[in-house]
Amino acid sequence: MTERKEDMIMGIYEELQARGLIAQVTDEEEIRDLINNGKAVFYIGFDPTADSLHVGHFMALCLMKRLQEAGNKPIALIGGGTAMVGDPSGRTDMRQMMTEETIEHYCECFKKQMSRFIDFSEGKAIMVNNADWLKDLNYIEVLREVGSHFSVNRMLTAECYKQRMERGLSFLEFNYMIMQSYDFYALFQKYGCNLQFGGDDQWSNMLGGTELIRRKLGKNACAMTITLLLNSEGNKMGKTQKGAVWLDPEKTSPFEFYQYWRNVADADVLKCIRMLTFLPLEEIDKMDSWEGAQLNQAKEILAFELTKMVHGEEEAKKAMDAAKALFSQGAAKDMPCAELTEADFTDGKIDILTMLVTSGLVSSKSDARRAVTQGGVAVDGEKISDIHAEFSAEDLSGQGVVLKKGKKNFRKVVTK
Repeated sequence: MTERKEDMIMGIYEELQARGLIAQVTDEEEIRDLINNGKAVFYIGFDPTADSLHVGHFMALCLMKRLQEAGNKPIALIGGGTAMVGDPSGRTDMRQMMTEETIEHYCECFKKQMSRFIDFSEGKAIMVNNADWLKDLNYIEVLREVGSHFSVNRMLTAECYKQRMERGLSFLEFNYMIMQSYDFYALFQKYGCNLQFGGDDQWSNMLGGTELIRRKLGKNACAMTITLLLNSEGNKMGKTQKGAVWLDPEKTSPFEFYQYWRNVADADVLKCIRMLTFLPLEEIDKMDSWEGAQLNQAKEILAFELTKMVHGEEEAKKAMDAAKALFSQGAAKDMPCAELTEADFTDGKIDILTMLVTSGLVSSKSDARRAVTQGGVAVDGEKISDIHAEFSAEDLSGQGVVLKKGKKNFRKVVTK
């Protein structure tokens, strides 16, 4: 008996399942029908809390790209209004209050970066700012028309609030769920938005939106959360000792971005390839049996594919070549560079501890001393074990040297 043609075709919903991206859904059959048939007008919200998107946003951006390529219409919601309140989800403290000017600047930065993932031409996607409707709301009207549909008892059972109750939750942040719910309600009415996506830590806020639409309009809207990108130890990925891994090349260079993915743990690489890349599933399935040296090849594939997506193929190739050159003791002109001035030298020399601090690989002399004594520092491939080791300005002239701390952190150090 032959299989029917439709049984052999995997829809985008089934692909998301196979990639391990779906966490929770409000109505599986309806969501499956919407996105498999290109009928979804969906939104994902991004609060502008910095001047660049980071790896934490990567999953959402990739999801928008996948769904758009399957014929669905994305709405990228920039949270110019909600950012004035601050999302308490996953926080142990209150977010720092930002000025309207700062938020406006961050919104512009986000728009520019999102265009690498989403096609906004000819109405294929839209970008909106929730400040356009949230800032003009009348407080008494909101209390009467929206607040009356929310149970405080129920809100306090939400995970995003429970973890904050012990340390204190401000009334400002308590309103965040209502504001996010209102976003969905506004987008449903204005743009026919029928589906909201978000990280799994947003589930309570998203349910608030579907419930508000049902209560106010008597209509049905859906929500789906995507799996959080966690490493094998259960921690969110996308952080280094220096902080977040940014998508802006001025904040995290293409080489550093490449190196971050090149150095993921063996236990995480295949999961990351499945969840984040656009490689065919058949190709990824074959990798599931890879082990040992093959996992290093998988890490190179992961690093190249993601760097290409964020920074373009040319920068990805440069980063890959620089990494290979580094490990073969060659020059690596595309890795992050620290330029030293005359002021950094004493009598024409600089010691290894000062060089580590000045290059930005460590934050203090004590950290530098610890790194050297533990055998984690090398210059041009040669381990440095003497904390008093010195280098002259001449040593660092021309191509300079490659300074390495640990297995993952590198700087080219040169004199100006």
